[in-house]
Amino acid sequence: MEKMVGQIADMEKDFAQWYTDVVVKSKLVAYSGTRGCVYFHPYGTSVWEKIREVLDAEFKKTGHQNVMLPMLIPESMFMREKEHIEGFAPEVAFVTHFGTEKLSERLIVRPTSEVLFCDYFKQEVQSYRDLPKLLNQWANIVRCEKTTRPFLRTLEFYWQEGHTLHETEKEAREETLRMLEIYKKFAHDYLALPVISGRKTEREKFAGAVETYTIEAMMHDGKALQSGTSHYLGTNFAKSFDIKFLGRDGKLTNPHQTSWGVSTRLMGAIVMTHGDNNGLVLPPNIAPIQAVIIPIAAHKGGVIEKADELAKGLSNIRTLVDKSDNSPGWKFAEYEMRGVPIRIEIGPKDIEAGTCVVVRRDTREKITMKISDVNNKKMIELFNKINEDMYQKALKRRESMTYEAKTADEVIKIFETKLGFVIAPHSEEIETKLKEHAITSRCKLDDGRVIWGKAY
Repeated sequence: MEKMVGQIADMEKDFAQWYTDVVVKSKLVAYSGTRGCVYFHPYGTSVWEKIREVLDAEFKKTGHQNVMLPMLIPESMFMREKEHIEGFAPEVAFVTHFGTEKLSERLIVRPTSEVLFCDYFKQEVQSYRDLPKLLNQWANIVRCEKTTRPFLRTLEFYWQEGHTLHETEKEAREETLRMLEIYKKFAHDYLALPVISGRKTEREKFAGAVETYTIEAMMHDGKALQSGTSHYLGTNFAKSFDIKFLGRDGKLTNPHQTSWGVSTRLMGAIVMTHGDNNGLVLPPNIAPIQAVIIPIAAHKGGVIEKADELAKGLSNIRTLVDKSDNSPGWKFAEYEMRGVPIRIEIGPKDIEAGTCVVVRRDTREKITMKISDVNNKKMIELFNKINEDMYQKALKRRESMTYEAKTADEVIKIFETKLGFVIAPHSEEIETKLKEHAITSRCKLDDGRVIWGKAY
């Protein structure tokens, strides 16, 4: 396949540089003057807004409401759940002064909000009649990462974090798995992202959780990316924060709790799963621009008018008509770099024939279509096909890079020459040995074996 964009590294030769080139040159983000932080361009912000819009609607369908809690946590509050603070201690950032005045108690810039939600729940819940509490927050998070990379690990990032309180363990466990399934379906329907779902091992679970469930995706280079998590917290936090409610039996008891979230890390997953040597490849359902119309020989009479007419017929599609004086070749390369799913070319000869050329970004296939067929219904059908084709392509790659082993030594031997997933038995001893080789357990399968991988 001919490469039309010469601005980015070859992904097969230098995947890390290719990734940086794509996220910057496709106008998703720019590096900021703050170490480990990025500026989100309007284009990158639009992708996150679409992710947020879809998920927010799904959460509300299941009865969740949005709240906004502070980003600063008193240190004494944060310290109340021992396992939690131990898990996050290396990553927390402290506020020690306001102006020149030293604070009597340090404040932690939230690395997650379990303790804040506990403090909130304690005020809001007195009786079983107040349950369940189904809440979600869209927020920014700060974690002190030593090595950073846009979307994957940054000092500050954006996410949603759901926090719920339930009367019974059964309800809380059902909630934990329900939200995991919402993430899994969203990954398929909107990100064309194949994921494996399962439970984390004790070593890899969230600090303070009873159980952590995850969706794990394989990137183009074979590395694993944790793409979303859902935690059953049991009564651990409720006991630490003395959250109690009057039960149906007239006795005070601790409620059961969950938390779950996805972040802007999903944007990194999109880039590294679907991108190619021409740049970004965006799944149609979350693309800021779903179709770009390129007038050919735009100076000739009727071409711009016909392009506008095409756009008008795509009222339900996020469509852009590029009327700039850049050459068609420049525009082709630019919108390929930015991952726009469909390019529509229209010129004098096309108008005369009553046709236009539709080009798919994912395959670069050129389709001659009747102008009358360029409508909302046909485009949505095409977008659905593109999404499924992208999903299947990524799934086949994952399957071709998944191996099986029976011992830790066999796992290590595979990773000496390959990257990907290895399905193998699990034990604490095996996990300790593999961790020494930067091989981590991604999730447990139903048969008790574990998916092992090298992760971002």
